[in-house]
Amino acid sequence: MERLAIFDVDFTLTNSETLMEFYIFMVKRRPRLIVYAPFSIMSALLFVLKVFSAKKAKENFISFINGISEKDMELLTKEFYEKRLSKIFYKDALYTLKKLKNSGCKIYLISASAEFYLKELYKIEEVDKIIGTRFEIVNGKHTRKILGQNCKGEEKVARLMESLKKDNIEVDFKNSYMFSDSLSDLPLFKLVGNPYLINYTRKDNQGIEVLRWK
Repeated sequence: MERLAIFDVDFTLTNSETLMEFYIFMVKRRPRLIVYAPFSIMSALLFVLKVFSAKKAKENFISFINGISEKDMELLTKEFYEKRLSKIFYKDALYTLKKLKNSGCKIYLISASAEFYLKELYKIEEVDKIIGTRFEIVNGKHTRKILGQNCKGEEKVARLMESLKKDNIEVDFKNSYMFSDSLSDLPLFKLVGNPYLINYTRKDNQGIEVLRWK
């Protein structure tokens, strides 16, 4: 049986939110995309006010990808990784990831962020699997529409189990690890024997050990 070390991405592997970083990167590359800023900000606000679901808010926020071809997106995400994404990793996260890989764990990154740019994290040689929110591609062009469900909470567990079944992998969850900055990942925390919260500041940590990463 395999042991897993599962990592969330935003504010766990990285020190900021990757979708916002990607949008800022895209605006610098294509300044006309700034027109989406008010729409994106309003969507985020309506999510905070619980008017929009996380799925709807994300689909609205990421409207700036509509119509970008698969080929262009591959080039853009590669540049995004090189110029920005690779610069915002917590050093402690990379150290822990490498240490657990060397101990025999398979490294899984499971995030609510967009899988089409998270795939660039395979450039971290220790990473075995990346699971993120998938978006529809129509006639070779990206759309803002989420394929299936937003990869958050219970959906992360469902996607993980789907992946393990597909790859015919049996897991020793008792001796596996989970790292996240948020209790929205409680379903994954409950799955493993070694759960850790990253830089968590609230008191309701559900008895999960808190690590301070930089």
